[in-house]
Amino acid sequence: MTRLRFTAFALAATALTALPSEAAAPPFDTPATVAFMKDLSSGAVLYSKNADQRIPPASLAKMMTVYVAFDMIKKGELKLTDMATVNPETWRKWHGPAAGSTMFLSPGEQVSVANLLLGIITLSGNDACVVLAERIAGTEPAFVAIMNRKAQEIGLTNSHFGTSNGWPDGGVTYVTARDLTTLATATIQNFPTLYKQFYSRTNFTWGKTMGTGADITQANRDPLLGRVAGADGLKTGHTEESGYSFTGSAEQNGRRLVMVLSGLTSFNQRIEQSVAFMNWGLHAWQSKPLFPKGKQVATAPVQLGNARQVGLVAPRDLAVTVPAGMGSDMKLSVAYDGPIKAPFKAGTHVADLIVRTPDGPPQVMPLVAAADVVEAGFFDRVWAGLRRLLGMA
Repeated sequence: MTRLRFTAFALAATALTALPSEAAAPPFDTPATVAFMKDLSSGAVLYSKNADQRIPPASLAKMMTVYVAFDMIKKGELKLTDMATVNPETWRKWHGPAAGSTMFLSPGEQVSVANLLLGIITLSGNDACVVLAERIAGTEPAFVAIMNRKAQEIGLTNSHFGTSNGWPDGGVTYVTARDLTTLATATIQNFPTLYKQFYSRTNFTWGKTMGTGADITQANRDPLLGRVAGADGLKTGHTEESGYSFTGSAEQNGRRLVMVLSGLTSFNQRIEQSVAFMNWGLHAWQSKPLFPKGKQVATAPVQLGNARQVGLVAPRDLAVTVPAGMGSDMKLSVAYDGPIKAPFKAGTHVADLIVRTPDGPPQVMPLVAAADVVEAGFFDRVWAGLRRLLGMA
């Protein structure tokens, strides 16, 4: 990697004031056996406890099932209005107290993809997961193969799925807190409209009670909804093996955090710890602006292109995360595989801005190309070769 280093003084035009500071990361402690939090606005990891330990996900695995469905909807391979039929054998397996959380589907019932997604996300329906899996891939094992391929595509490097709903399977299914954060981040960033539509419902009504036939309304178990401003997802989980777990997200003032807790001992402890953890992340840390969206940060040389260099710009407002109330000495650098080989389009991620503070690990943010660069023609290549030969490149 080629690294160009800048000082805080050299970046004074960004209106960022760099103050000397010896501040340590704000303290936080949790009885959860696994905990992880990341600030998506800066890429900063705010907290990490056993983040790479393999754990059974329980219903957190359903986030991967939803991701597959969202991806197919975005590509036009699946519609929210598509209908699925509840296989009687599937119903027999996934109804009753022994089958865990349920959407209360009925055998032979026709249900839309949209309602199945609400049944999975809001109600954590094990039955809804399998019905959706069978609608998409024919069988649950075939769908699970898609889950694992998609997990690899989005960077889940230490996870594997054996079921669509996270039902205990003797260790075949496992995840890590870091991978769950990657999955949550990909869901939020790749499908913002679908995420907003499905992930913040406080309750959902489906199914009828026996006898009276009254509608069944179930509440979303998300411990942050209604307790933390800006909370909008994602998923709870619980089995005897995994304890009580949660992957959550909240956004305040344009700053979004993703958190994971696992190994808690009770429903109420999950609420208490989730709210405390998210509030700590939102209030014990602050975001300091670096570059506004579209601002050129640096330039990089181009190889075999019709331009010798390209501007590197911020694809969104970029900020650094530091302890609340504290300034921080910062060292900023740009890293890229260089020279950057043509061709590429404007907006392509071609470099990273790396911010180092005394308070934690480096915070890495993307930089994109400011303009299209096409491959150089024959004479341009010859001239570029001569320049290199003469030491003029």
